Amino acid sequence: MAIRDEDIVQLSSPPMNRLESIYLVEVVKGFGTTMRHFFTSFGQGKTSRTIQYPEQRREHYKPEDGGLEPSNFRGVHRLNRDEQGRVKCVACMMCPTICPANCIHIVAAESPWDDREKYPAKFEIDELRCIFCGMCEEACPVDAIELTPEYDVVGLSRQEMIFDKEKLLSIYDATVANKPM
Repeated sequence: MAIRDEDIVQLSSPPMNRLESIYLVEVVKGFGTTMRHFFTSFGQGKTSRTIQYPEQRREHYKPEDGGLEPSNFRGVHRLNRDEQGRVKCVACMMCPTICPANCIHIVAAESPWDDREKYPAKFEIDELRCIFCGMCEEACPVDAIELTPEYDVVGLSRQEMIFDKEKLLSIYDATVANKPM
């Protein structure tokens, strides 16, 4: 069905006057915003909001200074261990199912332990594909996967950024097991 001519409404912008056409008022408003931010930051003793990484690290910043608390920050993943030192994951497939980036891959196997049916024979997370939303952490019924405050993970190739079960457990060892209580 075609649109009838009487259903079409012609819209036109009102013509700009000479002052509006050179955008002088808008430029002055923008400059005022810039100066307001400059003097607000300068008055608080800050000359820059930029962190000079790697000399300055995020952990040194307090929330009142504009930094993030570790509880609010989502960095690299880790697989948690249970009390016996085994991987806590029961291969329920909740995390790969809920992951919007489809970056978690699990191959389940029959568990050699009596307290669970399955365990992950293979567990991989593609950290380059991950959007760090935290949905995997929320979906896990046994709190096996967790996002840590660690953020300075580098790799020279794409393959190095695919974290397997051993690498994820080593992050647990580095962040939890070796921390003094």
